[in-house]
Amino acid sequence: MTNEEMLSHVDHTLLKPFAKWEDIVKLCDEAVEFKCASVCIPPCYIERVHKKYPSLNICTVVGFPLGYSVTESKLAETKKAIADGASEIDMVINISDVKNGDYDKTEEEIKALRAACKDKILKVIIETCYLTDDEKIAMCKAVTAARADYIKTSTGFGTGGATFEDIELFKKHIGPNVRMKAAGGVSTLEDLEKFIELGCDRVGTSRAVGLISK
Repeated sequence: MTNEEMLSHVDHTLLKPFAKWEDIVKLCDEAVEFKCASVCIPPCYIERVHKKYPSLNICTVVGFPLGYSVTESKLAETKKAIADGASEIDMVINISDVKNGDYDKTEEEIKALRAACKDKILKVIIETCYLTDDEKIAMCKAVTAARADYIKTSTGFGTGGATFEDIELFKKHIGPNVRMKAAGGVSTLEDLEKFIELGCDRVGTSRAVGLISK
């Protein structure tokens, strides 16, 4: 797989809470130069980025990184992000609901954001590091039933990131219309290529461009 092919699957990401505008501009310039799938940026920068880079595919996060904000807040975040110019929404599920076994509530929240996204892409972060395999399987089913576009492993802010084992588990339990995104801890080109070979349509990482540019 060529570097160009790998980068076409990368959501070039900068979600640090202290990210400055100059850092965001560098990220966007790199994404344009290397033809990344998108930039994944904090919501506060969407409108400014969209004005400076009108053709750039912008991804942002909702309910990030902990997921326990109420659905109404996530809906407001989603609508504002899309109005500002985002084309892709990466939402964090309410992990507490999952740990309480309230899978139906999680599915309903995903459905609500799916409706708010309309024709935009919705990715669902289930934060695998906090879930058992049974809970991960339940989330595969919820994401599929709610008609989200992607299931995503991690925020990158939890106790662990993407693993090959979790992607293999997803493949067995998601529906045919759900794609996969690995994120969190993807730090080598070998990892990046392996996740794509396992079937990930997207990989979220801040490191890919730097690794390829060396």
